[in-house]
Amino acid sequence: MSNFDPNTTVGRRGLILKLLDEKGQVNVHDLSQQFNVSEVTIRNDLTQLEHKNLLIRARGGAIKTDKVTLDMKLSEKKVKNAKEKEIIGKKAAKLIEEGDTIVLDSGTTTREVSNHLSRFKNLTVITNALNIAGPLAELDQINIIMPGGVMRKKSLSLVGSIAHSNFNNFFCDKLFLGADGIDVNLGFSTPHLEEAALNRTMIKMAKKVILVVDSSKFKKRSLAVIAQISDIDILVTDNGIPDEDREKLMTAGVEIIIAD
Repeated sequence: MSNFDPNTTVGRRGLILKLLDEKGQVNVHDLSQQFNVSEVTIRNDLTQLEHKNLLIRARGGAIKTDKVTLDMKLSEKKVKNAKEKEIIGKKAAKLIEEGDTIVLDSGTTTREVSNHLSRFKNLTVITNALNIAGPLAELDQINIIMPGGVMRKKSLSLVGSIAHSNFNNFFCDKLFLGADGIDVNLGFSTPHLEEAALNRTMIKMAKKVILVVDSSKFKKRSLAVIAQISDIDILVTDNGIPDEDREKLMTAGVEIIIAD
């Protein structure tokens, strides 16, 4: 820490980032006392560092974060944490009951959910994802509804005003939703604004919202916030979820299911 001069703005901010890296979170009051500056100055430091995507502001302080997650192609996402996504998809599919109407959002983890639907004799799947609808078309017993829209080539999903309008005509028993980042204080997010807006519409039409994300998504955020953690009924993830995040989710009333 001696490489930074705490008496300069740049040095102080460098020390704050070092503390954040070591502890995972920092508190405005504690930093104010440690650096002998006002809490207003510390809040300004944290705001400026947040603007550079070096941390996430939280009530009373800040938490450590990686850079904002980027919008990647499905082929790139598919290879990331593939094993975790597979077990999460299998576990999440067990929440589906015969006769359900479900929505499967686009994404690689929701795609894994769709891999475990062949046991059903009566199931309706509403999806905006071409990579999910295609393979499901081989199962005669599954009724598939695609609301339509403009195709996003990176995610093979249908978005836009047509998708919004058509999704508003449906209700479903369960929504299976993916995310690129989840921060328990700020919510869960995706890189694409239209995807986020459509996801919010899906949430409104669902009796039960089930978020399926692997633990690498925690303490990360993407460009567009989809919703708050209080909008989630069930979270299906792997055992790498941070303990502090698990506690906050449970306090918010979210049921947590660990796939192993």
